[in-house]
Amino acid sequence: MNEFKRLSEVFESSEEIFFDDSSKFIFMSDCHRGDGSWADSFRKNRNNYYAALTHYYNNNYTYIELGDGDELWENDEMNEIISQHGDVFILLSKFVDEDRLHFIYGNHDMIKKKFGSNKNSNLRYFDESDRRNIHLFEHIKVHEGLVLRHSETGDKIFLVHGHQMDFLNDRLWWLSRFLVRYLWRPLELLGVNDPTSTSRNYHKKASIEWKLMEWVKRNKHMLIAGHTHRPVFPEPGQVPYFNDGSCVHPNSITGIEITEGWITLVRWSTKTREDGTLYVGREELKEPRKLKDYFRV
Repeated sequence: MNEFKRLSEVFESSEEIFFDDSSKFIFMSDCHRGDGSWADSFRKNRNNYYAALTHYYNNNYTYIELGDGDELWENDEMNEIISQHGDVFILLSKFVDEDRLHFIYGNHDMIKKKFGSNKNSNLRYFDESDRRNIHLFEHIKVHEGLVLRHSETGDKIFLVHGHQMDFLNDRLWWLSRFLVRYLWRPLELLGVNDPTSTSRNYHKKASIEWKLMEWVKRNKHMLIAGHTHRPVFPEPGQVPYFNDGSCVHPNSITGIEITEGWITLVRWSTKTREDGTLYVGREELKEPRKLKDYFRV
């Protein structure tokens, strides 16, 4: 099966979420939340992420995570990750309680597709203050893809991680996980970069982006993905392939917002006021565009 057929099958089998011009979404991916150790790429941007997520929760956004939210190649257990980032997961659970969160799995957290089954009902966070376990995500479903469908026009936006265009990280993901866990992770201590990593391999990244854009041109649907860690925000008239970037950029995180009929690429980072105090601020990396301008591919 070639990559284009593979991605089309995900599209055809994806559940649909209806939205309209009053809807508000934030898309993020590639957080790679880890165990809090030196290898936890998320750790340096944890405060940026928590501040951004708090803003989106307070302003009634729906959070859609486009894969690789948790680093489950380097780490064995979700509970280890939850215990290190308990405040983040408590906030995510608030989105869940209000039906404002959807998870898509990527290659690094593919085992999360089993979430919601009896085997994964023991995901928990130990609250030190109350000295009790708080169970999380007991019945949430994690998707391979989702489709946003406009309730008036019927136009669709395909949401997917994007590793389906990467044979080694899709059908051979178990081999890639083995290499990362037992070979490349120790070698990274010596300064050796992992050649299987899409985010660090320019030619691999370009190849995947070309395939994703080619799928959009063939199927005539707007697409938002992650996986490459490179933000992409086309102008109207260009191929409507978007990428939300990642939450492991140096000192910042990026995401894509859809807000009341507009779409934009944003960055959250730690900034300094004139009096020397620090704060986490949002900035637009691209001028907001009308979403409808991308619906006619």
